[in-house]
Amino acid sequence: MSGRTHARACPERTCVGCRERAAKSELLRIAVDEDACVPDPRGTLPGRGAYVHPVTVCLDLAVRRRAFPRAFKAKGPLDSAEVQRYVERVTP
Repeated sequence: MSGRTHARACPERTCVGCRERAAKSELLRIAVDEDACVPDPRGTLPGRGAYVHPVTVCLDLAVRRRAFPRAFKAKGPLDSAEVQRYVERVTP
């Protein structure tokens, strides 16, 4: 034993909008319910998640790039209006 303590690594995720890596705590988790993307700020909804910075710029990039259907392996487009409303509400 060397006696050194290891700092626990902070989990990182990639924003599907800007494609930059960031601490998981800085990103908003998005989940799918039916054919719509829903914000999952507590990270408790079941299923696959996609992460995005909770700012309009990154959300717009993700929508324009069709990143959500790709991340969720969806067959068709996904409605992201609820996520848009959430981001507009939490962004100063």
